[in-house]
Amino acid sequence: MSLESYTGNRGLVIEEPLIFEQGEPQRSAVDLPDLPAVTDRLGGLARKGNIGLPGLAEPECVRHYTRLSQKNFGIDTGFYPLGSCTMKHNPRLSEKAARLNGFANIHPLQPETTVQGALEAVSLLGQWLMDLTGMSAVAMSPAAGAHGELCGLMAIRAALEDKGDARQIVLVPESAHGTNPATAALCGYQVVSIPANEKGRVDVAALKAKLDNKVAALMLTNPNTCGLFESEILEIAAAVKAAGAYFYCDGANFNAIVGRVKVADLGIDCMHINLHKTFSTPHGGGGPGAGPVVLSERLVAYAPVPFVRKGKNGLELVEHCLGEAEKSFGRMKGFHGQFGVMIRALAYILSMGGNGLWQASSDAVLNANYLLARLSAELTPSFPGPCMHEALFDDRFLKDTGVTTLDFAKAMIDEGFHPMTMYFPLVVHGALLMEPTESESKQTLDIYVETLLSLAKKAKAGNAAEDFKAAPRLTPRRRLDETRAARSPVLRWKPV
Repeated sequence: MSLESYTGNRGLVIEEPLIFEQGEPQRSAVDLPDLPAVTDRLGGLARKGNIGLPGLAEPECVRHYTRLSQKNFGIDTGFYPLGSCTMKHNPRLSEKAARLNGFANIHPLQPETTVQGALEAVSLLGQWLMDLTGMSAVAMSPAAGAHGELCGLMAIRAALEDKGDARQIVLVPESAHGTNPATAALCGYQVVSIPANEKGRVDVAALKAKLDNKVAALMLTNPNTCGLFESEILEIAAAVKAAGAYFYCDGANFNAIVGRVKVADLGIDCMHINLHKTFSTPHGGGGPGAGPVVLSERLVAYAPVPFVRKGKNGLELVEHCLGEAEKSFGRMKGFHGQFGVMIRALAYILSMGGNGLWQASSDAVLNANYLLARLSAELTPSFPGPCMHEALFDDRFLKDTGVTTLDFAKAMIDEGFHPMTMYFPLVVHGALLMEPTESESKQTLDIYVETLLSLAKKAKAGNAAEDFKAAPRLTPRRRLDETRAARSPVLRWKPV
């Protein structure tokens, strides 16, 4: 029997036309009186025809936007096992705190005397980040993780220039986040890749072979994108510093070790922290985000402005590169950072406490290892366990089935799951990277596991390749041409 319907709707899932394709131009959701006669002063600039605004009655308008809102799949509607991005639940308590009038209705240009509470909140969050990492300073203004990477490298460059040391190279391991080499290049450095070893970690011998007096920094992701802790990190840090370089850590995966490891003890000079990944604030997707950067004593003097300090009459902002900030590399962003995101993170931290953060990282690692252990029966883990907060598999279990990683992931959509991260990290072939986070229950994970095991068995049984390639079949839209969608997007409909 055909799955198509006369209306194009699927059950109570309504096919949604564009708003311009609904209603009639003369229809309106409100009744307005006729305009009084006015003298036309526009001359030849007056509009000649209809501008094509959609005309809908109030119920039509409300239904349109309500249906659009229901077409989103997000962490509030289902399990979102996207690896390397930590799509975790955002507690509503944090949202409520960020919407308090004292936080939501202030203006960044208000006098400092009227925003002492806000400055106290920023300062308190910064202090928590320094305490959790053991670092000496924090820059709160970076607006996202990659922005934080840029902040860290700019501080490193300022420190080197201050010493008259013009180094040109940044080393980036294969297992780093993809933004790392882009950030280093944007900051004016030549990027040199460091290979991974057979265990999915940095090849230390290859790293040492590249370290010399031209290397400004190493950008290391830890835990790395293979979901593994860099077990030789102390040896790596010592080698980097012996070469006179700085050690940058991509802290996007800090959620796996927060409360358990102080990065200062690992010899790290600076690290950005994605507040959305570790401290449960809305995920980026274009923002607003926040990527504070913690700095070691070697880089404190080069941190960006503004920053908060205690003054004679309370808290105050240092906004200019004068006095104690004369070595700062300057300002990265207008005003003082993503304040609303900071409030959400601070509310989360205060509601969890130190023990709660420790428990959250423990549960995240436990959940990932639960997936790794149970799925290993049918899928092929890329590296031996245990893992950190992410479970990584490759496509060897699909060999000779005619089913690709993409086909397998698309089939998950028909089962009601958002696919995991595919084809990343690049160090393994056909990667499937899953990050279950601490906020998922065992019941949810069990349903997810049984679904994936079932799909894997179906693929291995043979003669199922066409079924997989037809997925998803139960969504309002079938599989898109992703190449065309990315390279030739049609993003706007124009009325005739």
